[in-house]
Amino acid sequence: MTDADKDRNDSTSDRRPILPVSEALDRAADLIRDADALMITSGAGMGVDSGLPDFRGPNGFWASYPALGRARIDFEAAASPQHFRGNPVQAWGFYGHRLQRYRDTVPSRAFDLLFEWGRAKPHGYFVNTSNVDGQFQKTGFSRDRICEIHGSMLSLQCMNACREDFWPADDFEPVVDEENCRLVNALPTCPRCGALARPNVLMFGDWEWVASQTTLQRLRRDQWIKEAQRLVVVEIGAGVHISTIRSFTQSLCRAHGAQAVRINPRNPEISPKHGIGLRMGGLEALEEIEKRMTAVEPQRPQAAQ
Repeated sequence: MTDADKDRNDSTSDRRPILPVSEALDRAADLIRDADALMITSGAGMGVDSGLPDFRGPNGFWASYPALGRARIDFEAAASPQHFRGNPVQAWGFYGHRLQRYRDTVPSRAFDLLFEWGRAKPHGYFVNTSNVDGQFQKTGFSRDRICEIHGSMLSLQCMNACREDFWPADDFEPVVDEENCRLVNALPTCPRCGALARPNVLMFGDWEWVASQTTLQRLRRDQWIKEAQRLVVVEIGAGVHISTIRSFTQSLCRAHGAQAVRINPRNPEISPKHGIGLRMGGLEALEEIEKRMTAVEPQRPQAAQ
């Protein structure tokens, strides 16, 4: 059974009437308020409120990169080691533009809300994200409490993986001809062997990704989970096409008894025994939950003596 099949089974099992939005938000606020530990899981949809594209479908991708559209290069082909080997100037035109955009992006208030909620919990928070944009670190989340399961655009590695190592991309300032999706300045190279450098991210059909950074992050994450009590997962913008994040959320619900708040404007379905689904954008949902969490309960009149 594939991850997508498990996701569909979980979403449709134990069917109950769908809660009205206001009631679902109230329930989500209760779950987060009462949690001892907060696991934040996120996919590409998390960056939409910050102005980042989620590349949903080839048309959405080609709207962001028309030069690749003209060449009929879809996201999976653009985001592959083969692209770097076959056309490194174009591959770095695509990744260089993304890198600079991530550096320039200001994270939306959604990140701030999650950070405030997480650090207020007795056991704190952990982030498990498939995003490679570094927006959680930019907000102030501790690097020791983040697991980037697909790596990070803020690090580079050797194209030939000549060493099981990576290095910061700080010194690489890409200059990109956006109209033609081509890198104008010099290609980055490995400081050890001089070969082409690439982003330290997991691509499609990728056998050379240096995963040492993510491996260490996973170990920290799994240890944190073992020590967590009353764990609540807040999942934002995780799609069903690549269901790694959704499957991780479901594993926490099944194996650790966690409850989840799944926020997704297109696919919010989740089994009621595992939590609440909200068909909303990330920032909109979090702001509505925040209102409920900070609302002052009306004072009840004292009983007559």
